[in-house]
Amino acid sequence: MSQETPFYLQGNFAPVSEEITSFNLPVKGSIPEELRGLYLRNGPNPKDGDPGHWFTGDGMIHGVRLEDGEAKWYRNRWVQSRALVEGAQMIGPNGVDLTVAIANTNIVGHAGRIFALVEIAYPTEMTAELDTIGTTDFDGRLQTSMTAHPKECPRTGELHFFGYQFVPPYLTYHVLDASGALVKSEEISVPGPTMIHDFGLTDNYAIFMDLPIVFSPERAMSGNSFPYIWSDDYGARLGVMPRSGSNADVQWFEIDPCYVFHPMNAYDDGSKLVMDVVRYPELWKGNPDTFAPAHLHRWAVDLDAKKVIEQAIDDRSIEFPRVDPRRSGFKHRYGYAVHTDVPGGIDMRELVKYDLQTGNTEIHSFGPGTAPGEAVFVPAAGSAAEDDGYLLSYVYDAARDASDLVILNAAAIADEPVATIQLPQRVPFGFHGNWIADV
Repeated sequence: MSQETPFYLQGNFAPVSEEITSFNLPVKGSIPEELRGLYLRNGPNPKDGDPGHWFTGDGMIHGVRLEDGEAKWYRNRWVQSRALVEGAQMIGPNGVDLTVAIANTNIVGHAGRIFALVEIAYPTEMTAELDTIGTTDFDGRLQTSMTAHPKECPRTGELHFFGYQFVPPYLTYHVLDASGALVKSEEISVPGPTMIHDFGLTDNYAIFMDLPIVFSPERAMSGNSFPYIWSDDYGARLGVMPRSGSNADVQWFEIDPCYVFHPMNAYDDGSKLVMDVVRYPELWKGNPDTFAPAHLHRWAVDLDAKKVIEQAIDDRSIEFPRVDPRRSGFKHRYGYAVHTDVPGGIDMRELVKYDLQTGNTEIHSFGPGTAPGEAVFVPAAGSAAEDDGYLLSYVYDAARDASDLVILNAAAIADEPVATIQLPQRVPFGFHGNWIADV
């Protein structure tokens, strides 16, 4: 492949060309019997040609069904979006069409439904066999896009999310109740079309990141597939709103310029809110086609003193942070991330476990010629301990040019894997996924 070929079309970033169904997958080790459900992961897999940016390829779901200590099947399926099937354009003579969704970023379960997500359109409902049902607007109540990073509250079962747009309203906050009905939509005032990929949620507050990557009309007019870029003029701030509140209740806190795709978690701590994030000091400044190192960082928002205390936690480059979902919005001790090397693209290296109480870290390296994706925590059955459970990750093995689903003991991630499930093909490096347990 030539030097000009972008990183997202090379190696294990490159798309796979076939949809495969494979049953009774080979297993090394022993799959815990309590793991009964689906491990699903979403990512860009352009069907034809160069989409122009890693973030804009057609969505493809990769899934493994675990049941009775066996890996029953592997499937990969393109999300049958209108963009893929019809060649439909999101922006047309009638404005923005939110039903045109490449749905390539995340896949989540809520209230018995499964949604493939991309942050610029409606969610796309999928079946448990990875067939596409279609986009949904929750009975006409959703009038904006839906973030690819909704947060399910472990206390209430609600799903909190937002939508951002490059036309007003720029930011809107939403809540689905535990049954899946859209019960709240609240516009949040921000000064311009900022790209807001994710947010923080605590037991009492939502935290919005109004940061200096903004929509560029010039890039959009020139036909660029990814029209967002760093702005030295936009500023950076955090907006804190009570979950039961409205736009009038939002308090804004100035912070140092930076960009954050992904918080690890956020929680209430007396009169402070703590939010651990993967922080880029700057990103896409003049060139949205390359990436920079990002590091684990803590924001402590002091509501009484009306200021944010910023602290670096680790100097290694990481991405794709996760916590035990039972701690989502509550104080966490442990977090997990992918150690990355960033020579323009993103080179996945190994998994890191953070003990944020002691400051210790543990590493799992999968060996020469291997590279993990995001690791998802699944609690052990009946356990209350925060790190008592399993980490699941798709791991690329260059020796056979294919991937494995690897299960680690989260309490001792440096140990040999609990189980390694051999998949029949590569799972290209993608974005996010989740464990959807049988109920």
